[in-house]
Amino acid sequence: MTDSPAVPASTTEPSEYDVVVIGGGQAALAAGYYLRRTARSYVLLDDQPVAGGAWLHTWPSLHLFSPARHSSLPGWLMPDTAGYPPRDAAIAYLRDYEARYAIPVRRPVRVHETHVAEHRRRFRLHTSVGHIHADAVISATGSWSNPVWPELAGRETFRGRLIHSATYEGADAYRDKRVLVIGAGNSGAQIFADLLDVARVTWCVRDEPTFLPDHVDGQYLFEQGTARYKAIQEGRTPDPPRSLGDIVMVPPVRAARDAGRLIWSHLPQQLTPYGVRWPDGREEPIDAIICATGFKPSLAHLAPALTPNAKGRLDMTGLHAATQAHIYPLGYGDWTSFASATLIGVGRAAKAVVESIAAG
Repeated sequence: MTDSPAVPASTTEPSEYDVVVIGGGQAALAAGYYLRRTARSYVLLDDQPVAGGAWLHTWPSLHLFSPARHSSLPGWLMPDTAGYPPRDAAIAYLRDYEARYAIPVRRPVRVHETHVAEHRRRFRLHTSVGHIHADAVISATGSWSNPVWPELAGRETFRGRLIHSATYEGADAYRDKRVLVIGAGNSGAQIFADLLDVARVTWCVRDEPTFLPDHVDGQYLFEQGTARYKAIQEGRTPDPPRSLGDIVMVPPVRAARDAGRLIWSHLPQQLTPYGVRWPDGREEPIDAIICATGFKPSLAHLAPALTPNAKGRLDMTGLHAATQAHIYPLGYGDWTSFASATLIGVGRAAKAVVESIAAG
């Protein structure tokens, strides 16, 4: 299939819809899949120039943690690949999914603010193409645009390159460089493994990283989590979660381990203008630091109608925001709905959200 036919962004009179979905990635598309089955008028507002959501900004060697059949949105399985699907397969799948179901997307459109409307429809969205009105809003912007930075003493003096994993472009940009990768999660381990053969790279963590057994992947974790979710839904006491570890042993990470190269260090004591100072006082020159330190939900576009709490989340009542019953956060993780930040898990959450909107 070719690139999906997005609805062109327009600067004409404000548009009115029953439902506006803010976002164009996996959660937004899952919502669109179910909205197309209703009589509600709807549109997706995507701030990216093409389909693919946050996957567009991941590095070239990134792979999913689950087989294709367990990394799919509702209605259509991701085409099978050998092993775990690569980043480009995920992007192609989302692009083709959007086209397959003729989901209406306007791009690029950025939502700046969401106001409670005084007239006509409930909400007035201030966007890069003017005002758009809606009775209900599904916020499905994910977290890529809101990276979490670690506290690093001396950061303001460091003259090398300092980036977040959100903008890591792949190993070639760091060939023959001296690089620090900071972060004890999956991204930190994968980026470290990605750089091993091209750069002088050190993997730094605050706490010792923990690794999942080789047979455990995203499919296994989803199945275990689903069993707990069903038990809670049925009023049963679920089995206590098993603490297996944090990092999935995808092939590059496993290969680094098998070669004896999956070595980590504690964080440096301080950054210097040209490198780092370690706790033992030793200084080392560093060209670049990559912070794989996670993300927070991207919710700034919902202000002033809604304000995140101290954890950077929204207070919820069921599937909608506690203080705005017609704003539905979708795809941000378990605080919105179980496993909703995953390709396979967001479909169930999107179905429930759309059913709630349709019933209202």
